Amino acid sequence: MPDLTALAWGALAIAAVAVGVSKAALPGANTVAIALFAAILPAKESTGALLILLIVGDAFALWLHRRHARLRALLPLIPAVLAGLVLGSVFLAFASDTWTRKVIGAILLLVTGVTLWRRRRSAEAPGAGRVAAATYGTLGGFSTMVANAAGPVMSMYFLAARFPMRQFLGTTAWFFAGINLAKVPFSVGLGIIDPATLLMDLVLVPGVVVGAFLGRALLSRLDQRTFERIVIALTIAGAGYLLVA
Repeated sequence: MPDLTALAWGALAIAAVAVGVSKAALPGANTVAIALFAAILPAKESTGALLILLIVGDAFALWLHRRHARLRALLPLIPAVLAGLVLGSVFLAFASDTWTRKVIGAILLLVTGVTLWRRRRSAEAPGAGRVAAATYGTLGGFSTMVANAAGPVMSMYFLAARFPMRQFLGTTAWFFAGINLAKVPFSVGLGIIDPATLLMDLVLVPGVVVGAFLGRALLSRLDQRTFERIVIALTIAGAGYLLVA
């Protein structure tokens, strides 16, 4: 178990709640968890610790939203995401903690800017094409392997494709359940998941459960426009933190 102060444990508990909220209602909220984990733990270690909590959150997301998914929309993403996972593993093997944070922050800001620009230029669904799927999928696979930060990247993809809120949450629930499980062998091989990581996560899992039920209650109060604005705002905030941290 890591030797952390009470304040640090409190921050990690807040991060665990943010994971639950992100899976149940606000995908961009996991940037709060990314930032808190990276601030308290070494960047690579934080990636492994957060992954287990995200998998727990995925189970709640599937329970709440699985029936609303458009699973066919995920098929074009699979090859690109796998390529991104491999690239991310190579990057983690050589990159420093500082470069890990800054590269992910830059990716998030770039993806957000491009997505908003394309939404303004076209009333159609620009995120549904093969080029967009390859681009967002590769970036998503890379960023999730390096810093569990595919949430904001893929949020921009599904916003660009103009998914309704419920379909957005259902489709992303299946997407991240698959991708996070696929990351486990890579993470174990890189040594960023170990028994100490699992013990720490066991203490934090109740926070994910609390966050999932809070998110479920919040979801009934959100409309499509507010949902999209919150997702975009959280993505930008998380990217800014990673760049300056």
